[in-house]
Amino acid sequence: MGELRYRRILLKLSGEALAGPAGFGIDPATVSRLCAELGNVLRYGVELAMVIGGGNIFRGMSASAKGMDRSSADYMGMLATVMNAVAVQDALEKLGHATRVLSAITMQEVCEPYIRRRAERHLEKGRVVICAGGTGNPYFTTDTAAALRGMELKCDAIIKATKVDGVYDKDPVRFPDAVKYKTVSYDEAIQKRLGIMDATAVSLAMENNVPIIVCNMFNGDITRLVLGEDVGTVVQGE
Repeated sequence: MGELRYRRILLKLSGEALAGPAGFGIDPATVSRLCAELGNVLRYGVELAMVIGGGNIFRGMSASAKGMDRSSADYMGMLATVMNAVAVQDALEKLGHATRVLSAITMQEVCEPYIRRRAERHLEKGRVVICAGGTGNPYFTTDTAAALRGMELKCDAIIKATKVDGVYDKDPVRFPDAVKYKTVSYDEAIQKRLGIMDATAVSLAMENNVPIIVCNMFNGDITRLVLGEDVGTVVQGE
């Protein structure tokens, strides 16, 4: 096995990543395909923690904009992330990978409570740790939860896996002449509002000097990334 560039990573996925062609809900075929990709990463001994959004089931911000109380809407969104986490757990365990779902909102019949030291022990024992329930507080996005968990668990990098292979100056689907960034500074990501992660999440990563890498969630990009290949767009210091 070659030297790993990143031995412990925090993988951030949007809830929509699990939705498949329908664009909503949980598509078992898409989840299985994603977990097969993650299985390839785990073969190299990478310690993997994950944070998954809930937008495929319920998006708190949208519901708040339509008149629902923001705190209530955000709590509903956090519950949606638990559903997604359990779906990914099921798919990974069917492939033979040990996992634990740890939630910031206590629901002991479904998953373990999130305790940092417990999460670290699970990672050290080779278990995939799926962090659910956001931060446990309203008004914080799952981007911020991903950055927070990445710092707490001493991850070497935060990987945001998306449907595209990096960050572009404009939508590459709509504009064939879109230019891909190889690297972006933390300040640039915030000032240009590139939509990589929200400002709070990027600021957390900047303060702790942890890189954020945006890459494709399929096509083996995550595996190539942890093995040291230049994949995707890296958000880092100047």
